[in-house]
Amino acid sequence: MTIAYIRTEKNFDAVHEQLQLINSYAQANNLVIDDEFIDHTSQNKTLDQREHVTKYFQSHQNSTLLFSDVWVLTTHMGDLIQMFSCLLRNQFEVHFIKQNVIMSDQSSVMMVLGLMDHLRQRLQEDAKRSIGRPKGSKSSSKFDVYFNEIIEYIKEGKSVSEMARILGVSRSSLKDYIESREMKQIAVGSLLTNLPDNGEEHLINTIVCPK
Repeated sequence: MTIAYIRTEKNFDAVHEQLQLINSYAQANNLVIDDEFIDHTSQNKTLDQREHVTKYFQSHQNSTLLFSDVWVLTTHMGDLIQMFSCLLRNQFEVHFIKQNVIMSDQSSVMMVLGLMDHLRQRLQEDAKRSIGRPKGSKSSSKFDVYFNEIIEYIKEGKSVSEMARILGVSRSSLKDYIESREMKQIAVGSLLTNLPDNGEEHLINTIVCPK
C-alpha cells in the first residue's frame, strides 16, 4: 500500500505544495497512491498527543509512505528518533522526496543520521529568523479539493473547458488555478528536476559537525 502523508502547518510548505511534489514523484516513479492522510495537528503537539497518527501507522504496517520533507513527520527531535525506530521496526519504506532518499530497515546508519541532522539544521535556521509564510507560497483555494482529479484530467488530455464543465466551475478561474499551481508540469513529473541525483550521498555530505 502506498500512502501520501501531508501535514497542514502554516510555518512550512502549504498543503497544495506538498501535494504537487508527491504527485510528481509518484508519477515519475510509477507509484499508485492508495490512501492520503492529512495530519491537521500542530507542530507543537508531541507524539504522545498525536494518537490518531500512531494508530494509523500501526494499522498500515509494511506500507510505502511518501513525505515531501522530513519536517512533515515531526519537528521534535526526540519524537523523530522514536518515529524512525518504529517505522523501521514495522517494515515501512519511507520516501523523503525533497531529500530524494528512501529509508527502510536496510538503510545505512549515516543516511538516517543525515535525515535527522537535516531537520536539526532546518529548526536551527528557523529559530534564527522570524517564521512566517515561506516566500512564494500560495494561499489555499476552493479548487484544492479537486487537485488529484484535475491532475488525472490533464493526463487524459482533457481541455480546461472540459474540466470546468465536469467540475461545475468557472473556466477562467480553473485556468488560473492550473497555471498558478503548475499542474501541467506536475502531471508529467517535471517538478522533480531540482532533486539531488544521489540523494543519500548529498544528504550525508550536508551533516554539520561542531568546529
